[in-house]
Amino acid sequence: MNMMPNASLLNHVLVVFLKELREALRDRRTLLRVSLPGLLMGPLMLFALSMLVAQFEKQAEQREIVVAGMAQAPSLVNYLQRQNYSVKEAPADYEKQLRESRLASAVLVVPAGFEQALARGDEAELEVVTDSANTRASASGGGVARLVRGFNDERARLHLMLRGVSPELLSPVGLTERDLASPGARAARITGIIPMFVIMAVLYGALTAALDTTSGERERQSLEPLLANPVPHGALVLGKWLAVALMGAVVAALASFSFLPAQLLIKSDALAAQFRFGWMDATLFALLLMPVAAAMGALLMAVAIRTKTFKEAQASANLVIMVFSLMPLLAIMNPGADAAWHYWLPGLGQYQQMMQLLKGEVLRLDQWLPPVLTALLIISGAIVYVGRAMRAAASR
Repeated sequence: MNMMPNASLLNHVLVVFLKELREALRDRRTLLRVSLPGLLMGPLMLFALSMLVAQFEKQAEQREIVVAGMAQAPSLVNYLQRQNYSVKEAPADYEKQLRESRLASAVLVVPAGFEQALARGDEAELEVVTDSANTRASASGGGVARLVRGFNDERARLHLMLRGVSPELLSPVGLTERDLASPGARAARITGIIPMFVIMAVLYGALTAALDTTSGERERQSLEPLLANPVPHGALVLGKWLAVALMGAVVAALASFSFLPAQLLIKSDALAAQFRFGWMDATLFALLLMPVAAAMGALLMAVAIRTKTFKEAQASANLVIMVFSLMPLLAIMNPGADAAWHYWLPGLGQYQQMMQLLKGEVLRLDQWLPPVLTALLIISGAIVYVGRAMRAAASR
């Protein structure tokens, strides 16, 4: 006897859910406009990053160094050539070309009398000219400086050997570096861009559906007739929310899996070798995002139900999107300090969870449970608020 009302309520929820889902999928143009940025933004950013890294790799493979005044330093040119570098004379207007980003290499400037100063044992000053606004030239400045230090070290050792002094005196202390990071943790420095984009995809997926099922229907004047039907208001709210949550979860899952074929677009071999993101990672990301997709869908509905027009609802939803998208920045701006309370914040908790997975670590209960509980609290509060708002609208 008690099962009949429950079955009837579930039937009403299912009918409303299918109706809202059908209407959301019907407007394909709006759906594509909202979901495509969430799906393509991350892969396109990855492709652009790989292109930049590939340019740096290509520049490094050329092993070319630009020198102004190379005739003043034959010993330095000889050293550079022995390091398998080709030495190229700098153009006369190299400063202008660097400022205008037409020259992609830092310039090593040799002053007049450089070789004579070395012969006398005087200190000879070299200058590395670059432009911090010129990314490629700025990146090559460090390599030029290392070559000069190598030339310095070789000259000093030769002088000591000529005087019968062991060159080992220049290096009385040896240094060995040991990296404790796992391969997954090192790869997370590259794959760490993925959580940011898939979290944003949750909002892109739920946004339009949440606004359309609330303020959109009110603006079309179809909400009041819908409330006049002999359907419990709870079933209406639950059906609408399930459709919105499903849209957010689907787009978030598609965004996670979009990084799998996106790896084929990586132009840098070094970046491709470090980019460790497979099917299991994408599946776990999609599962972790389900609670926050449901929570953000309910929250956006609660925000939109207060408004009278779709445009007003968009303005209010933008505030939620801004706050939600800024949450992961707390971890990015304070790396290595993962506090327990981070997992209780929507968006930040999911970001921390995904970063742990990317590092190859297993989520503990205290890392998995708080985001789920937070999502349940948001869902409960938002659905109750939307239900009350609909009852108030029906009684007018």
